[in-house]
Amino acid sequence: MHSTQIRQWTENGVSYRIGADYVAVRMEREWCVLSNAPVNGGWRRTNHLVNRHVPKGYCEADPIRETKEWMADHGFDAERTVTLLTAAWTDRAAVVKRSETGVTVTAVVTAGVSNAARAGKPGTVYTDVPSPGTINILLLVDGRLTEAAMVNAVITATEAKTAALQVLGVTDRDGDQATGTTTDVVAVAVSQRIVDGVVHHYAGLATPLGQAVGQAVYRAVIEALGG
Repeated sequence: MHSTQIRQWTENGVSYRIGADYVAVRMEREWCVLSNAPVNGGWRRTNHLVNRHVPKGYCEADPIRETKEWMADHGFDAERTVTLLTAAWTDRAAVVKRSETGVTVTAVVTAGVSNAARAGKPGTVYTDVPSPGTINILLLVDGRLTEAAMVNAVITATEAKTAALQVLGVTDRDGDQATGTTTDVVAVAVSQRIVDGVVHHYAGLATPLGQAVGQAVYRAVIEALGG
């Protein structure tokens, strides 16, 4: 049974909305976004991120077109909103914030591991948009980052996700330790506001940015999976 209650709040110019139908994050102004989102992914400047819940049996012939129609019906800009798809319950999204010198990171994670997989092993191959998937990470970074640091943040977030799966003992269908699922998405949104005079060039694990990203994502993945 899932509650119909919607969680909504605004903090430092960022509004969050978490419900059974979708998670939405709206910034007061445009932020820089790097993602592998199926709809409006890549490099973007936008003020809106959406993680849409779809049924497990979702199997649209053209999921991008169908999702853009859904976006328009729900009042989102179909050409500018970075949108993720998931069959995981969006009302169970975990939100974790961490701050370090010159940066504050908020991870908003939905997760399910029914299609857990291990990188480096042979398996199912998709030539088009895969079925909607499972560990979706929205990473809000209030700070100034270079483009290289944004890419580095994706790497650190992925490592933190995998570390969380290791701790939880998540395995693939063969019983091997899973590194993720077949359809994970990471979206890094950066305010590009200089905080404490710091510009972040790296997001490795020994940097303030990397520490904040790693800790926030690690904890949020564990919470999203009920750990």
